[in-house]
Amino acid sequence: MNVPSGVPSSAALFPLPGTSGVFGVGYEGWSIEDFVADLQAKGVSRVVDIRLTPISRKPGFSKTALSRALAASGIAYEHRRELGNPKPNRAGFAGSPTERAEARAIFADLLRRSEAMEALKAVARAGRRELVALLCFEADQGRCHRDVVLRALQEQGTRVGEVLR
Repeated sequence: MNVPSGVPSSAALFPLPGTSGVFGVGYEGWSIEDFVADLQAKGVSRVVDIRLTPISRKPGFSKTALSRALAASGIAYEHRRELGNPKPNRAGFAGSPTERAEARAIFADLLRRSEAMEALKAVARAGRRELVALLCFEADQGRCHRDVVLRALQEQGTRVGEVLR
């Protein structure tokens, strides 16, 4: 079973029509057209962008263009800066297992801030009603801070999983 590294292997995989919950998705390697079509085919109704700064060199994935592309397919977009990973902590997620563990711990501490806790609650509420995709760049979720966000959501009782390509 292919689930986020921070999530127990018993986590459900999504989606099924009408499913609710939260999963992580990275846009690395996707075109905007294929990415949006894939989310739509999987029944995603909301994308929560957890990049600290929602800009991208990849065409179509900066905040305005992405939100427009998603809206054109009936998918809501919201940016949750409070769940973004600060630039000084990003390299650790791409580093050795020790560096990755340290970066994960630093980010987990940041999720304890009041604004991050409120953002987590909002994502959890949405995940009880609809299928939500947490968005960041990295294709390998184990090397992305969204894995830590998913773990925090799961610890709060939110159903989490990973959509397979």
